[in-house]
Amino acid sequence: MKTQVWIAAAAVIAIAAGYLLLKKEDKSSLDVAAGAPLVAVKVPQLTGDALKGEALFNDNCASCHGKNAAGRDGNGPPLIHKIYEPNHHADGAFYLAAMRGVRAHHWTFGDMPPVEGMGQEQVASIVTYVRTLQRENGIF
Repeated sequence: MKTQVWIAAAAVIAIAAGYLLLKKEDKSSLDVAAGAPLVAVKVPQLTGDALKGEALFNDNCASCHGKNAAGRDGNGPPLIHKIYEPNHHADGAFYLAAMRGVRAHHWTFGDMPPVEGMGQEQVASIVTYVRTLQRENGIF
């Protein structure tokens, strides 16, 4: 029983430490003009589904998540960020966010509403685009 309590306490401490680190990173990255990109993004040559996803992203997501998913100060978080790496936010998280919306949990931008008229095929292309950008920027 004592072992389980220590494990639970260690888990709570680890989660709190991670939260504090992310909050610190958030504040330092927000020292930019309103609406400005929050991170620098290297963009590779896009082809196929990634190119299609870029157009869909620009039409449906960039108003909050910024051009090239770099985030927008005061509007939405960057998707080119270690928080959104596949091991933490699998592709399914993007589908759920687009189709159902998502409650704010990593950033202070507020809840994300569902994206009207978004189907699974469109989200698949957007995910391909975002993952392509992430890989180019060292997020695996």
